[in-house]
Amino acid sequence: MTKPIRRVGVVGSGVMGSGIAAHMANAGLEVLLLDIVPRDLSEEEKKSKKARDRIAATNLAATVKAKPALFFHPSNAARVSVGNIDDDLAKLEGCDLVIEAIIENLKIKQSFFEKLDAVIDDDTVVASNTSGLRIHDMVQGRDAKFRSNFLVMHFFNPVRYMKLLELVPGPDTSPEVMERVAAFGRNALGKGIVVGKDTPNFVGNRIGVHSMMTTIHQMVEDGLLPEDVDAITGPPMGHPKSASFRTADLVGLDTFVHVAKNCYDALPDDEERDVFKVPSFIEGMVEKKILGNKTRGGFYKKTKAGIETLDLTTLDYRAKGGDEAVYKACKKIGRIDDPAERLRKLVATEGTVGTFAWKVLSKSLAYAARRIGEITDDVDAVDDAMKWGYNWDLGPFESWDALGFAETTQRMLDDGIALPESIVKMKASGATGFYREDGAVYDLAKGDYVSRAKDPRNVGWEVMTKSNAPVLETDGGKAHDLGDGVLGVTFTTPYNTIDTGSVQILWDAADRAERDFESIVIFNQGANFCVGANLGSVVMASMNKQWDDLARLVDRYQQATQRLKYAHVPVVGAPFGMTLGGGLELCFGCDQVQAAAETYAGLVEVGVGLIPGGAGCMNMLWRGLEGYPEGTTVNTYDVVTQVFKNIAMASVATSGVEAQHKGYFRFSDGVSFDRARQLHEAKQRAIGLSRSGYHPPQPKAYVLPGESGIATLSMMVDTLVAGGYATEYDGVIAKRLARVLCGGAGGATHAVTENEMLAIEKEVFLSLCGEEKSIARMQAMLTTNKPLRN
Repeated sequence: MTKPIRRVGVVGSGVMGSGIAAHMANAGLEVLLLDIVPRDLSEEEKKSKKARDRIAATNLAATVKAKPALFFHPSNAARVSVGNIDDDLAKLEGCDLVIEAIIENLKIKQSFFEKLDAVIDDDTVVASNTSGLRIHDMVQGRDAKFRSNFLVMHFFNPVRYMKLLELVPGPDTSPEVMERVAAFGRNALGKGIVVGKDTPNFVGNRIGVHSMMTTIHQMVEDGLLPEDVDAITGPPMGHPKSASFRTADLVGLDTFVHVAKNCYDALPDDEERDVFKVPSFIEGMVEKKILGNKTRGGFYKKTKAGIETLDLTTLDYRAKGGDEAVYKACKKIGRIDDPAERLRKLVATEGTVGTFAWKVLSKSLAYAARRIGEITDDVDAVDDAMKWGYNWDLGPFESWDALGFAETTQRMLDDGIALPESIVKMKASGATGFYREDGAVYDLAKGDYVSRAKDPRNVGWEVMTKSNAPVLETDGGKAHDLGDGVLGVTFTTPYNTIDTGSVQILWDAADRAERDFESIVIFNQGANFCVGANLGSVVMASMNKQWDDLARLVDRYQQATQRLKYAHVPVVGAPFGMTLGGGLELCFGCDQVQAAAETYAGLVEVGVGLIPGGAGCMNMLWRGLEGYPEGTTVNTYDVVTQVFKNIAMASVATSGVEAQHKGYFRFSDGVSFDRARQLHEAKQRAIGLSRSGYHPPQPKAYVLPGESGIATLSMMVDTLVAGGYATEYDGVIAKRLARVLCGGAGGATHAVTENEMLAIEKEVFLSLCGEEKSIARMQAMLTTNKPLRN
């Protein structure tokens, strides 16, 4: 048995150190965050522990307030205690893992490790988050035990959101320590592990920065503008929308230059060393503090007039421009769903687009191939690093396969691009690509395909359903047999919206599961779980006054969520990404939820002039009221008020954990740190429920605030409107919402049943559909994707 990692020390509380500490706390670990004593303390302050801890405390406080959020919930910060290296180094005794994230200065790191060595336990793992210093140099003077427990843990920023964790062993690092830390990274932190070698910038940044610098130099050589390059190197190339220069602005030009210079200085024998040489215009940007988003201006700058672009000759801003033909061609390519097909279409496009894309891609792919054996032994490690650390859809070798291995290789050779002998031999052997359908990967050192051990938890919907046809299918969804008695349901509507077809699959699945299965898992695919109802159909019906059609739609979805809620088999939802409006209402109908950590859930209907209409008002309120022992006198008004605020303010949780705190999910629900494991974990949850004596819940009824509650909430709304915090029409919607949550005027006279609540919710929803201002809000959202304040 491997000793678990429960207590972690993080030394250095800067951006990386604080981010690492936050994510360790997210994982439920006890964290000690240390930094230096401030150098500017007065004599009196030197006696104050609070003052001496100021750097770590200040940085932790900033991390709690960070946007995007680094803690899953602010309360997780309570797991982090702070201190300073001078006074509290001995507190690192008993830590299972100590991560060093101090300044990139070899002598300072060596001095720190010498002090640390004197206080830690024999089995404490010590890791550096360095990106440029060699392990051999950092552990100079340390004994064999320290060296055997030492490695690099290179996190990517922001730590919470970036899946990549590069592990780099030193010459003396024990295999047991590597496996212990790798298991910890995968299981506790939800990271994707890439094992690299002790070379400058390891795997991800070595390939990523080379790709970026190649792109910049090629842009200059071909006379293109940043706008043209970003159009080509974004989604059409399988890269994020931020593409090249917007990504540099996000990262920060100073950070980017630091990494590039580190490569240039530390790689004297690299055959493409000059690629890492920073162009003079970027040096000028850094000198002028034109660093990107952190200085509110980099390659691009937001102004009241719109986005401006930096002129790379004058370093002054100009109106955003670019070649319109390039933009249109790339926009069309970017709409293709399959990233491999996008890439093929991009390279095949005649003119500037295809020519530039090929130049950049061919050089980058060849460079990645030449690095195998130097930075890592495995092509899939490089691909994983680029997907997890740079958010590429396809890694370099996957891109090579997508373009056609043999023809792409031949084209490179014809162009005079240097390829390693291993690639030439691979082509001569008749290999068709780096990856085979059976999961084998080509090993360039061995010259043959090798099998890779796969984590059985990392199974996606396509893999789990590959061998069987749908059990059920409508025009809005499918249901597959996932094995072990589990029926899997997935929507097939655009953006996984709620419409008649997706509602029907829920009804059909409940009926079928009760006959032939033991449980249901609802697992949608795409970027988001479900963004709510098909707003277009609601707008059309409202404009055409098709009230009966709308009433049937509301009835059908309300009863669908209730059907799932009271099904005789357990139902598990697996939300991720945006889980809004009807998407969250669907989760309310599930017995349990296995949410991705990055789930952004909320009932946001007020933004389009409506209230939740799929039993969301009732089920969110019922969630807040459940758990009180029988006989307890409950002040339902307090619960109603908080639910009212969450719906009226369209409050969206920024993580699955925050959704638990807001009452959207239960604290007994699961949170998957690694989205790749979510389907497996949801399925295991469903199996556990079905095989542990599952019975459906009992319908509830509660005495609600009624007329007095409506009046009190209405006064609150009037105050907000009078103060300019809400529009008059916001007030109209809010007051109608208050009526629903208070159980109507008679809510205090009896225990209000679920059917009564649903009837009031439906009535109010339909009444708002008939309001011109609500219709205007819905239309605005459809055309601009922004809420209208009217």
